[in-house]
Amino acid sequence: MSDLLHSPVHDRHVALGAKMADFGGWEMPIEYPGGGVVAEHTSVRERVGLFDVSHLGKARVSGRAGDVSAVDFVNTCLTNDLRRIGPGQAQYTMCCQDDGGVVDDLIAYVRSDDDVFLIPNAANTTAVVELLRAAAPEGIEVENLHDAYAVFAVQGPRSDEVLTSLGLPVDHDYMSFAETEWEGQPVIVCRTGYTGERGYELVPTWDAAAGLWDALASAVADQAGMPAGLGARDTLRTEMGYPLHGNDLTTEITPVMAGAAWAVGWDKDTFWGKEALAEQRAAKTSRLNRGLVVSGRGIPRAHCSVLKDGEVVGEVTSGTFSPTRKEGIALAQLERSVAIGDEVVIDVRGREVPATVTKPPFVEVGVREA
Repeated sequence: MSDLLHSPVHDRHVALGAKMADFGGWEMPIEYPGGGVVAEHTSVRERVGLFDVSHLGKARVSGRAGDVSAVDFVNTCLTNDLRRIGPGQAQYTMCCQDDGGVVDDLIAYVRSDDDVFLIPNAANTTAVVELLRAAAPEGIEVENLHDAYAVFAVQGPRSDEVLTSLGLPVDHDYMSFAETEWEGQPVIVCRTGYTGERGYELVPTWDAAAGLWDALASAVADQAGMPAGLGARDTLRTEMGYPLHGNDLTTEITPVMAGAAWAVGWDKDTFWGKEALAEQRAAKTSRLNRGLVVSGRGIPRAHCSVLKDGEVVGEVTSGTFSPTRKEGIALAQLERSVAIGDEVVIDVRGREVPATVTKPPFVEVGVREA
């Protein structure tokens, strides 16, 4: 893995004996010794966990072109409506092709009308930056800051205790952020996450990241928590029904198909892919995202066919064993004729595994609690 990029706390993962793998060109921890994915998953659900997600992209859109602010410009490109929020708030949004396919899903932080900070997925950062840069009018600057910042996620019901012990703010609303300092270094603390639990994502500068990680790791341990790898991050997000780009959102799976139409500003004058998405939404013929809960033994995986009455009616996009429910769960693209509550069969390597169609999330969680 010598050609892979490393986070600023890579040596901490190696010292802990983490199992490492390639994520979007970055060598990142899948799991740590001492319990693995299930223990880390449970720690987040019941107590708290600490994730290094510094492989996620970072970009900045800033400046003004006449009367067009950075917010105005981004709003003509990405799906969601940034005018629904203001400075100090963050928003989930998508970057689409003209045909509605999803180039990436990302979080936009509005710092001011003239300053928008973006966190795309690792593998798609360059593509998103290039698309924005090509469309930007003179006066609007688009910067790729992938290796200028780290990203750490503190997730779980004891997240507030962890941050409070470090003197970091915890009193802001869901999908809002505070720009503060820790030991004299700037850090953004955003009330977001990818696990479904109450939690925060912290964005320190690259050079200050190691010290913050060490302090967070100590505080997490004090709350009977542990570091968690990207294996647990995946089982946690699947239990919530959160999409993963490349699986549940792709250039072939649109926001409408993925059940993410709520993240589209349909009333905006324009955004990339608007015409195609509006047509697909009105036609009501495309497949839709649904949840599947397995009956009995069997773990569904991406690309497994889903059948009803002997006919193929869809395909699994994400599948895993749910540590919380202790059974197999999946997200799937299914024909609209398949209803919530229907019994289907998943073809898992030639074995028929029965499942029930449901609406995610698969667990009750407190991501939005006050």
